[in-house]
Amino acid sequence: MIRVHVKKTLGAFDLDIAFESDGGVVALFGPSGSGKSATIGLIAGLMRPDHGTIALDGRALVDTASRTFVPAHRRRIGLVFQDAQLFPHLSVKHNLMFGRWFAPQAERRVALDPVVETLGIGHLLDRRPGRLSGGEKQRVAIGRALVSSPRLLLMDEPLAALDAERKQEILPLIERLRDEFRIPIVYVSHAVEEVARLAARVVVLAHGRVAAAGSVEDVFGDGAAQAGESRFRRASFVTARVSGFDETWGLAEIAHPAGTIWLAGRAGPPGRDCRVVIRATDVTLATERPTGSSVRTVLHGLVARIDTDKGPLATVTVELDGHGHVLASATRKALAELGLAPGRPVFALIKTVALDEQSVALGPLSAPA
Repeated sequence: MIRVHVKKTLGAFDLDIAFESDGGVVALFGPSGSGKSATIGLIAGLMRPDHGTIALDGRALVDTASRTFVPAHRRRIGLVFQDAQLFPHLSVKHNLMFGRWFAPQAERRVALDPVVETLGIGHLLDRRPGRLSGGEKQRVAIGRALVSSPRLLLMDEPLAALDAERKQEILPLIERLRDEFRIPIVYVSHAVEEVARLAARVVVLAHGRVAAAGSVEDVFGDGAAQAGESRFRRASFVTARVSGFDETWGLAEIAHPAGTIWLAGRAGPPGRDCRVVIRATDVTLATERPTGSSVRTVLHGLVARIDTDKGPLATVTVELDGHGHVLASATRKALAELGLAPGRPVFALIKTVALDEQSVALGPLSAPA
């Protein structure tokens, strides 16, 4: 368990943060300048707070009242940044082993071989960082943090510098680390898709304060936490259950009380709960159930709210028969012509080609009790 309650003045910026997590992945979400990286620095011991406490598994790392401050090298916390920050003069293997030197012999719980196998970097061990791609460097950086047998892993936007293809390579690996090594993770991101796939709990930061905290579905359910995001980045997170796979057409069938979600590719074993990431720009709204359409996923619900700005667009939050929400981007003109308003029944239409196995999060979907 990690508990954080700290205050820190950084020039004209005041940070006042309080949150806790019982395990799994907790995501710190928010725009640039909201205080995410500063919070990571305080937890890691790279900065001292002006006031407050930080405790990990009941052990005080910082307590300004008692003048307790455990230095960074004694906190047993692994760090992964945007830049892999590998030692250029060392081989991949020696980079991996560097962090292990700081772990007491009796506390070296994570062996090198399982980490190398999980991350798929066995063929890179003799190379130096200069001969690695961006994705390979991040794999090694993650491995180095793990081999140190950390009590907590801090990941500060580790995918921000990677292209879309490399991100899709690394995300499943982080999911495996979460599920197989069971090391608590604090994950910093401003990408809602990453948060949905990895986190059980999310803490939204704004202007150095906690604006919202809770499960991914609760925090992002009505779109308020994404109000400042580009419409192309807004997404919904719908929890449902895998019910089968159509071998003939290669489609996964995912059951939800509001309707069946069809997904291109496999989504996990039948009976497994999953979280489906649905981009708001991939959702079309209709006042009647469509016929003669190529759209396979049709979810029934009620308009919960409509958020507009000074431009031509709006974001509609649809309550899915009392089981979560889905966001839809639409023009204000279309909403007026359809007569949509809060409380109006509506159908959310999602093209199957907009969803695939990369849109699905498996594993723990809620924080441990």
